[in-house]
Amino acid sequence: MSIIVTDAGFGPDTHAGDWFDLAPDVDLGTLGDRLAGIAAIRVAFPGFADGRGFTLAARLRRAGFTGRLRAAGHVIADQYAMARRAGFDEVEIDETLAARQPEPQWRARADWQGHDYRARLRRSA
Repeated sequence: MSIIVTDAGFGPDTHAGDWFDLAPDVDLGTLGDRLAGIAAIRVAFPGFADGRGFTLAARLRRAGFTGRLRAAGHVIADQYAMARRAGFDEVEIDETLAARQPEPQWRARADWQGHDYRARLRRSA
């Protein structure tokens, strides 16, 4: 069973529709109009050391995707703020990872905007 991580912490999967699943190495240019009308995209993270999904999320957002964007797989709590800054709305993890990195570890990174170095630079300017 998957656990969904949001800024509010752990929760159930509330998405009732279909997902458009993408591998982290997909070339968005090859998808053409296939993303038109898509409401939810899930990007696979095959390993926590594989950051291609973060780049893909940022590219999707820059291309105008405004729907639900989920990182799924091997994302660790330390990467949650990066996932949110890249454009993900939520992270999907399995129960094993949730047991190793319980909810308080994820919630400690939920203030991803406040701990962004760019926000600190803007405040000091």
